[in-house]
Amino acid sequence: MISIGQTIENAVTGERLTFLETAASTHGEYVLVECAVRPGGVVAATHLHPFQSETFEVIEGTIRMKVGKNTISAGPGDAIAIEPGTPHRFWNDGDVEARFVCEVRPALAFESLIETMFNLAADGKTNPKGMPNPFRLAVIAKAHFDDVRLPFPPVVVQRAALALGSPLGKALGFGPTYEPAAPAGELSSAL
Repeated sequence: MISIGQTIENAVTGERLTFLETAASTHGEYVLVECAVRPGGVVAATHLHPFQSETFEVIEGTIRMKVGKNTISAGPGDAIAIEPGTPHRFWNDGDVEARFVCEVRPALAFESLIETMFNLAADGKTNPKGMPNPFRLAVIAKAHFDDVRLPFPPVVVQRAALALGSPLGKALGFGPTYEPAAPAGELSSAL
């Protein structure tokens, strides 16, 4: 479970998130994170949140975003609001780390999704773009369908694909969340 002040990192995508407010601290109203993106860092895929809005306020550096059909460059003091259902992605094509504060409203299961994806990357269970294998992704995507979706194909096609892929992923042992492997020293001391 995510707590205020906790920092998690995705070395594959180049993102580092520090949780300033959590779903627990806001009674599910929102999650507030400070995100640092290294040069060349990028969110794993273009996506949309069907029921959540996001607001990005740049603190340092420059972040580029594709919002719908528009590409935006935002620097310190700039804010970008993303309405529910709007496809978007961000990346840092600058030479310095970019930092921004992001509010996701309402919280829903955003924290669980981020923690799962970052933990998979930390354990080397994603491709170079930060995505897990298709069967594991199907299980995660089905569990988080109210949190995040792809902008294409249409929702009915995504639901059908997840209805087929998720049971196969579960049969292969994949769950909707992922806990990182325990460091070798922790395992032996617990025995």
